[in-house]
Amino acid sequence: MLTLLVQAEEYYNEVTEEFELREGFTLELEHSLVSLSKWESIHNKPFLVDDRKTAEEILSYIQCMIISPVYPADFANRLSTDNVEAINDYIESKQTATSFGQMPERKSRGETITSELIYYWMVAFTIPFECETWHLNRLFSLIRICNIKNSPPKKMSRSEMARRNRDLNEKRRAEMGTSG
Repeated sequence: MLTLLVQAEEYYNEVTEEFELREGFTLELEHSLVSLSKWESIHNKPFLVDDRKTAEEILSYIQCMIISPVYPADFANRLSTDNVEAINDYIESKQTATSFGQMPERKSRGETITSELIYYWMVAFTIPFECETWHLNRLFSLIRICNIKNSPPKKMSRSEMARRNRDLNEKRRAEMGTSG
């Protein structure tokens, strides 16, 4: 969860022709499967597709991320550049200690990842639905781990097997002090 503190600000009210003070507020946001689902139900298109989003769509996603029960209607106009950067950094953060190292590239099956597909993966791997509020990147790491652990071990090619046997034989020769 990301907690933003939006500072109080003074502004000029053109109706009353006076300066007024807008109270500061706190926004709590989550980049989660729930947020993704809300956004996709509003816009009827996949969020995770690489195409550019309009400013309105980005603002809509930020609004879908808000979990604060009360916040001003004009919250978007009051976000500072630092607030927007904090939101972007939070969305892009890894949020896990898991690393996958060098994984071979797999050909995509042309599947578009939507919230429903992610929910399917959760059901298929018996991931509890409480995880839908996790940071999305953390949930993707868990799904990836489940997929790796549930996959059959990769068979070695003949050349890999020969290299492994050659390395084992060299190690044994060195341990035993023999030449063959």
